[in-house]
Amino acid sequence: MSSKIGRYSIYIKPIFGLIDVLIINLAISLFEININQSILFSIYISVLWIILSIKNKFYDIKRFSNVIQVLAALIRQFLIFALILYAFIGFFKQPGISRFEMAKYFITIVGFVTFSKFLLLYLLSKYREVFGGNIRRVVVIGDNKKTNQLIKIFKEKSEFGYKFQKKFCVRENEFDWDSCFDYIVENDIDEVYCSIAELTNSQLRDVVTFTENNLKILKFIPDNKDIFTKKLVFNYYEYIPVLSFREIPLDDSINKFVKRTFDIALSLFVLVGILSWLTPLIALLIQLESRGPIFFKQRRNGLDYREFYCYKYRSMKPSKSANQATKGDARVTKIGKIIRRTSIDELPQFLNVLKGDMSVVGPRPHMVKHNEEFAQRVDKFMVRHFVKPGITGLAQVSGFRGEIESNKDIINRVKYDIFYVENWSLLLDIKIVIITIINAIKGEEKAY
Repeated sequence: MSSKIGRYSIYIKPIFGLIDVLIINLAISLFEININQSILFSIYISVLWIILSIKNKFYDIKRFSNVIQVLAALIRQFLIFALILYAFIGFFKQPGISRFEMAKYFITIVGFVTFSKFLLLYLLSKYREVFGGNIRRVVVIGDNKKTNQLIKIFKEKSEFGYKFQKKFCVRENEFDWDSCFDYIVENDIDEVYCSIAELTNSQLRDVVTFTENNLKILKFIPDNKDIFTKKLVFNYYEYIPVLSFREIPLDDSINKFVKRTFDIALSLFVLVGILSWLTPLIALLIQLESRGPIFFKQRRNGLDYREFYCYKYRSMKPSKSANQATKGDARVTKIGKIIRRTSIDELPQFLNVLKGDMSVVGPRPHMVKHNEEFAQRVDKFMVRHFVKPGITGLAQVSGFRGEIESNKDIINRVKYDIFYVENWSLLLDIKIVIITIINAIKGEEKAY
């Protein structure tokens, strides 16, 4: 999982993007393009470059990508960017712009961006090879021609950044799956590569369940066996085909950067624009009804199952009991009923968002003891922890918030959470936030 693999990995793609934006802006001064509105032109090309890059997945270059794949990405990007450049003339009515100088400018940035991209990729590969940074620890399950070829690539292509740890031969007599799984956990393995050819369907299910419940990335080396009806991702490590069982959008550093920017912007708006004046008012009302702290904090599990303190306005009378509130709970105060009904009690969690423990949107974090219970009862429950927990989430706006009254509640919540993990987009986050606000204004049946 990317969040466990290196503190600075998430900054690689944003840095690549920033360098390219600087190049296309600085190169303007080298030519007499005769632009009347230079600031507008700079904003225009910068914004559209970023949008085009996201749409084309221009910075979605894998560590095992080859030169042809990088060149193809460059060609796609610049073919469309050429149209964007010349569209500026007609769209903003700039007849005085020199088409010839614009062409020279375009050719120059193609050269500089191409050179910088290959240079940065080369330096990054050398960083992995020489300094051992940005490394993923891997094991391979299976012993055949394809697995041995893959292991050879891991060992010889150190610039890919994979550190091969161990191969497990499942065809051996008395092969011990528990020992295999223990090794993966104890040695903090990041990715598991599994040969489908050597495993039964039952064993495949066991491997899938283990990796998902222990937050490990599982990838398959395919053959013609029937595997799971999932959206598989197909890549080549040189000439070895590898299938990824689950690709998480928020493992992409650009997506992670976009989501984090959205989180910071919205949390600052709420903290400064709302909580700065609402907190003293809520504090006064809480103190008038019952003595005790204004805020309530509780240990929850977040990204990679790490524990953190989740903040809320106190809505119940001080009590030694840390159990979740139930319908008609006598501990809930009068003001507590109001702020819980409107979800105002959750607003201090924007502090958690600003700290980085939570996101505005994501799977709701459960109490530590509940997580331990649900992890045993609900298959794939741990998949929720591949991303940061949220103040609100897809499950909550789909009718599965509040108290868990039956197995159906938690199973459906996990189903929606996994869908969110696998299908994240900024537009989905915005939609969930809007629905949450509408529900808070109306009041929700299970908000007690």
